[in-house]
Amino acid sequence: MKKLINDTFQVTREELEGFVAAFPRAVRRVGIQAVVRQDAPVTGKVGVILGGGSGHEPLFMGYLGRGLADGCPVGNIFASPSPSIVLDATRAVSGGAGVLYIYGNYSGDCMNFDIAAEIAEKEGIHVETIRVTDDVASAPLEQKESRRGIAGDFFVLKAAGACADDNGDLEHVRAAACKANDNCRSMGVALSSCTIPASGRPIFALGADEIEIGLGIHGEPGESRQKLMTADQITDVLVSRILEDPLFHAGDEVAVLVNGLGATPLAELFIVFRRVARLLHDARIHIHRSYVGEYSTSLEMAGCSVTLMRLDEELRRWVDWPANSPYFTQVN
Repeated sequence: MKKLINDTFQVTREELEGFVAAFPRAVRRVGIQAVVRQDAPVTGKVGVILGGGSGHEPLFMGYLGRGLADGCPVGNIFASPSPSIVLDATRAVSGGAGVLYIYGNYSGDCMNFDIAAEIAEKEGIHVETIRVTDDVASAPLEQKESRRGIAGDFFVLKAAGACADDNGDLEHVRAAACKANDNCRSMGVALSSCTIPASGRPIFALGADEIEIGLGIHGEPGESRQKLMTADQITDVLVSRILEDPLFHAGDEVAVLVNGLGATPLAELFIVFRRVARLLHDARIHIHRSYVGEYSTSLEMAGCSVTLMRLDEELRRWVDWPANSPYFTQVN
């Protein structure tokens, strides 16, 4: 294992120290492992919390700022933040209008965020929750509530953060996040594994000529293991699986995210996007906005995911809403 670390069991703590030191005008640390936007809490505004394990940077704390998240509880690598960490963030962003939790649909996150929500309610902070379920590879459509959350977190946060920034109440902010989640579909591919520092070993093994289609962002098994294909062939598989869900139709308008998993050059992501754009054009689906880059990674895993979010007038407004954070800025 070759990594720029000091202590394998202090990676998250030292990462947080560096992040806060790098962006002191934008964020501040609260408690042990939570960070919030510098001006939190904003009185009268719904507090939006996006959180989960570290190792997915810039998700989650890279999206703290106006039009996005107010707070981020940070777990250790690929591990849920504890209820106490979630509560630290909750209390710090509560401006009197309630708090929305957004996190991927993983058992540890579900348990710990639910415990925190229960305690927060007893303290007089009303909490609502959205669990992101965009990964089409993890369960069939009739079991959509069991699907994992992957890069769709970004679009769900974008909608919720924009609605909260527009002074929406907690009910409307949750509805915006729910609509975004319902209209998001993602599919990923891994070309290599990654190594959790505390273990020092790759979390799974791939042959030199193998890829894993549908892999989860923590190394969860995918749908199939196949021989290496061209970028166009891989993209065809990802997009066709997304479009198999009866959500997208000719004439639809979408936002597209081609997301790198940590070790994929931008050049390769643009090659993938090129094919995504061609496939959507052929399906007569219009791209309203596109995002290409590393938005939700898996340490140093090679590969990518493709996310489509179908837009209506409201979601288009939230996608276009200005946002400003350490790792994502959108002017209009």
